[in-house]
Amino acid sequence: MPETIPADSVGIVQPQKLHFDEPLQLVSGRVLEEYDLVFETYGELNADRSNALLICHALSGDHHAAGYHSMEDRKPGWWEVAIGPGKPFDTNRYFIVCPNNLGGCKGSTGPNSINPKTGKPWGADFPIVTVKDWVASQARLADRLGIEQWAAVIG
Repeated sequence: MPETIPADSVGIVQPQKLHFDEPLQLVSGRVLEEYDLVFETYGELNADRSNALLICHALSGDHHAAGYHSMEDRKPGWWEVAIGPGKPFDTNRYFIVCPNNLGGCKGSTGPNSINPKTGKPWGADFPIVTVKDWVASQARLADRLGIEQWAAVIG
């Protein structure tokens, strides 16, 4: 294991969390009255906000796509080989956003989260979410970040 972070890495990153109070109508017919989305970003959003890429993780994945969470935790993100300066998803050119999917177990609202109506974990009562629901939550994330349109969606 190297003693320093590689030069072509995005470096130390911290997950971010946004809370949404706006109800989200799900394809199943149920409504999430409020929810959280956890995500990581890499690179800088340009002045006209036209360089944002959305990276979507696999079904069992998470938002930690690149970089390291600390010097002690040396496990890089799952797509460290592709995201960073000079890499295919070049953080010198792009602002990259990777959210944890709604319904996931890595910080975004899901079955392990507390149901605000009961004060207990949702568990099996958590509503079924679909890819369309993920897209709706990602669109709200884009709005909150001031991104009118993704330059590309990958994953």
